[in-house]
Amino acid sequence: MMKYISTRGNAPELNFEEVLLTGLADDGGLYVPKDVPQFSQAEIESWRDLPYAELAHKIILPFVEGCVDSADLKKILDEVYASFDHKAVAPLQQLDHNEYVLELFHGPTLAFKDFALQTLGRLLDYVLERRHEKVVIMGATSGDTGSAAIEGTKTCRNVDIFILHPHNKVSAVQRRQMTTVEGDNIYNIAIEGNFDQAQDMIKASFADKSFLKGERKLVAVNSINWARIMSQIVYYFYSSLNLGGPLRPMAYSVPTGNFGDIFAGYMAKKMGLPIEQLIIATNSNDVLHRLMSKNQYEVHELLHTITPSMDIAVSSNFERLLFDLYDRDGQALAELMTRMNAKTDVVALAEDKLAKARELFDSYACDEDTTVATMQEVYAESGYMLDPHTAIGVKAARTVRRNNSIPMITLGTAHPVKFEEAVQRAGFDVPALPHHLKDLMERAERLDVLPADLAAVQKFVAEKTFK
Repeated sequence: MMKYISTRGNAPELNFEEVLLTGLADDGGLYVPKDVPQFSQAEIESWRDLPYAELAHKIILPFVEGCVDSADLKKILDEVYASFDHKAVAPLQQLDHNEYVLELFHGPTLAFKDFALQTLGRLLDYVLERRHEKVVIMGATSGDTGSAAIEGTKTCRNVDIFILHPHNKVSAVQRRQMTTVEGDNIYNIAIEGNFDQAQDMIKASFADKSFLKGERKLVAVNSINWARIMSQIVYYFYSSLNLGGPLRPMAYSVPTGNFGDIFAGYMAKKMGLPIEQLIIATNSNDVLHRLMSKNQYEVHELLHTITPSMDIAVSSNFERLLFDLYDRDGQALAELMTRMNAKTDVVALAEDKLAKARELFDSYACDEDTTVATMQEVYAESGYMLDPHTAIGVKAARTVRRNNSIPMITLGTAHPVKFEEAVQRAGFDVPALPHHLKDLMERAERLDVLPADLAAVQKFVAEKTFK
């Protein structure tokens, strides 16, 4: 049975089912697998002709071993990926010689988070039915996580879901994809503050769950939940196999704020996939780029940009990488995280640890004008419209690429229709919404606006949960 341990070394080992329902560890750390599954080159090569759902089954099964039956997992994954609107699920779009975009926006909410959150919702229902339990989900979103989480859990009989988003700071399409979903178990909370404040309230709620009176477990859907990372590993294998892997290495550029999506690429490499370079592509909220380039970790004030899904000042999942860089020494990491989370001074990593990260990772930060210019440039070259987050990934790929002779794959994280302001700034007409969302702007909305106050949010959650 796969066991999971906390990055801070002072919480009990859990199995997959327990990790799914836990979120943050008791010691404030994040759960990671105690032992990472390893696949040989020959085994990976044997998967080349597998459809996406079958490949996902091969890669995910070791992580859920002992908790989810193999046949049940296959049924869940078949259902999840049947709901995507492209038969390839994650098709590749070629921009240039050895340059590709991996389209991860063919799921129900047009964003890469559908890959993980559709699976997470079904796994939750599977586990909760067996345990005869009901849970509360709380999550914070800077744009896409909320709609994907709601879509993934809207039919779950055992879940009440509360999603916090920064009021008036997500796009209209992103907001409506959350607020127009009907369901007695769905609550949208617009926080009069920014994403980091919303995320801090989620973390505080997990640290002290007393507002739920001990009657309900609190479950995370943000990328701190291991099930999210696990599902995202698959598309690195899928894209590599489609372009000649594992016989040739690949490079990936990943638009990222919370470090979850790129950490999945790091995990794919640890599991045996030949990845030569991972590029951390960020917007003006460039905490990771400053750390990677200057060895200065310092939390700056959050800036609101035309790439709202990356408007994050603190990258929660980076702790999982640091755990490996510090040789899985939980105590050393706990001390480092205490300094980083204090947000009062500039923190530097030990030089040998940073050097280890730089063997695989590069980084690049992109301002708004450059983002828009990249959208225009790619359209002029190929007639292909990028969403602004993916544009940052492409610009980063073209700027810090190490090796032109291997494929460079930028993760296409969202459909451009979700980012009207950026598309119009680039001089394009906003594309039409896909058929299943064509009446989105006419649907009735439901949301509650609350102050950025922990007590107010927890009172609201308790009142709705125990109504």
